[in-house]
Amino acid sequence: MNKQIGYGLLLLAALVAPFVGYPVFLMKLLCFALFASAFNLLIGFTGLLSFGHAAFFGTAGYVAGNALKSWGMPFELGIVLGVLAAALVGFVIGGLAIRRSGIYFSMITLALAQMVYFGALRFTNFTGGEDGLQGVPRGRLLGAVELSSDLTLYYVVLAVCVAAFALIVRTVHSPFGQVLKAIKENEPRAISLGYDVDKYKLMAFVLSAALAGLAGALKTVVLGFETLTDVHWTMSGLVILMTLVGGMGTLAGPLLGAVIIIVLENKLGDFGTMVASGTGIEWFNTLGEAVSMVTGLIFVACVLAFRRGIIGEIVAALGRRKPA
Repeated sequence: MNKQIGYGLLLLAALVAPFVGYPVFLMKLLCFALFASAFNLLIGFTGLLSFGHAAFFGTAGYVAGNALKSWGMPFELGIVLGVLAAALVGFVIGGLAIRRSGIYFSMITLALAQMVYFGALRFTNFTGGEDGLQGVPRGRLLGAVELSSDLTLYYVVLAVCVAAFALIVRTVHSPFGQVLKAIKENEPRAISLGYDVDKYKLMAFVLSAALAGLAGALKTVVLGFETLTDVHWTMSGLVILMTLVGGMGTLAGPLLGAVIIIVLENKLGDFGTMVASGTGIEWFNTLGEAVSMVTGLIFVACVLAFRRGIIGEIVAALGRRKPA
């Protein structure tokens, strides 16, 4: 019941947020929150650490961008094509990677994702190369609702992200999700119980890739462009950081982690300017240039003091207070 109240309050806050914040920035937060939740489905509930999730995020962005800009497809079809492309890439990468475990699995996903990055760099007719795709139109929802309005698009993106998050929650609490948890906790025992572990791993990988692709396709529509940054390995590192900071293996953790990291990336410079004007210390004006250092320090702090992430530590603390 408490979780339901929490989700209800979170949804209420999201509904009124565009009236107090910049809708485009809020949509960016939603996209990265979905991206982190998709990644968490794989590492937090299946125990598979992928270093290549940027490949799905970026591939979907390029496909959706071309579908809307070059092929003249409607909004819905562009998003669906982006998700299908990410799922296909996820099927190929996952099919090759799940044959290995541990660090070998992670390295294979990184290597294959880097192949996707170099492919995006080379096939300039499709990706725009280093210039990226520019001027991606938003189109219309169901051919009737104009999405050029930031407020209208915000509620569409919110509805899609809420539906995707509900799918993740349903998956985690389904029998399929319980098998994934069993694989994470003790894979040999899951095998001894007769489960086809590789099949479950691949299904989780493809589902995670498709949801990451949904986030990437939405981000391209929201911002109107797609660049190589979204398929670079640093994007994979960023989503890992979001998940670890918020709390791996918790449903709310990746949401909080995405908010913290994206707000730091976008607002740290403004915060530094405000502090500089208030204190007269000129150095704070350069704080915006030190985003990587600040996020790195947060990561170190989480590793040393919050190994379960922020939400994970809160859940653990509440669990210790419960009477036996």
